[in-house]
Amino acid sequence: MGTALVSGAGGTALFGLLGLGASVPMLIRLKRRVGSWWAPVVALAAFALMFMISSLVVGPWISGTSDPTPDEVTVVHDDGHHD
Repeated sequence: MGTALVSGAGGTALFGLLGLGASVPMLIRLKRRVGSWWAPVVALAAFALMFMISSLVVGPWISGTSDPTPDEVTVVHDDGHHD
């Protein structure tokens, strides 16, 4: 179960939230240094953009999957007639 959580959308959201939480002290220091909220907002937007690029472009490119949808499943119908 742990592998499925980390490899799916839940894992992406989990690591996004962890990254956001880890960046809060830096954002607070940046706000104190600059004196307004515009710099932390720009930094947070840059973080979100880079995380999305990493999750949606680089991750699938590295893993070799271009389509996040599962493979098609072939259904075999057994009508009960056996020879």
